[in-house]
Amino acid sequence: MKQARTLAETFEDICVMEAPLNERLAAYAEKLRELSFPFAEAYDALVARLLAGEIGTTAPAVGEVMPDFILPSKSGRLLALDDVIKRGPAVISFNRGHWCPFCKIELRTIAEHHAELEATGTEVVSIIPDRQEFAGKLRAAAFDQLHVLTDVENGYALSLGLVLWLGDRIKGLMQGRGHHLETYQGADGWFVPLPATFIVGPDKRVLARHVDPDFRRRMEIEEILRTVRAANGSPLNPPLPLNGEGGDG
Repeated sequence: MKQARTLAETFEDICVMEAPLNERLAAYAEKLRELSFPFAEAYDALVARLLAGEIGTTAPAVGEVMPDFILPSKSGRLLALDDVIKRGPAVISFNRGHWCPFCKIELRTIAEHHAELEATGTEVVSIIPDRQEFAGKLRAAAFDQLHVLTDVENGYALSLGLVLWLGDRIKGLMQGRGHHLETYQGADGWFVPLPATFIVGPDKRVLARHVDPDFRRRMEIEEILRTVRAANGSPLNPPLPLNGEGGDG
């Protein structure tokens, strides 16, 4: 990756970076430190608090049934868990909001593999507390390749034990950069979901999950693809095309 002068340049460079997702996320976190953004220190403190509070320990484990949801989509249509597992497994990703660069990097990475996921009948869903006016921006950031659902006042995330308070320090920093969760969410509590990913099978059971108090780490796309292919009965490592046929050249 070329040397970026600003955080915005770093974000754009990372989105096209040829590297595993968590390397991309780590590069962004490192740039925060390099540019002396106060978010880096504030996020360290937040993660320490979340680790001490053992957030996410009650969320559905592998083998357990994922609780049902019915949440509004971009079109205003209510989408249920039953709807997204009709054709195969579903990737259910909880994200902080359309404003979160870590979440956008994650979802863009997943969107890059849309064709591979679609081939297994997999639907991808991002659940955020933002109103639909803003949720659409996150969907656009992921090239309109996934569903973005609004979890009003974090009700569904709260039922899974995945809600956290950002705290006054991060609230002040975000407001200083023009981010107002009270506008985005329609509520002034400054609560967001802990970013987490669940891969849910057609029987609603959790096939794999990533729940980490350090929200700067996410489930790798390789694990997602491996899990949905296994659920779909596809080879875990599909054979390479012979004689270059079907490749990118």
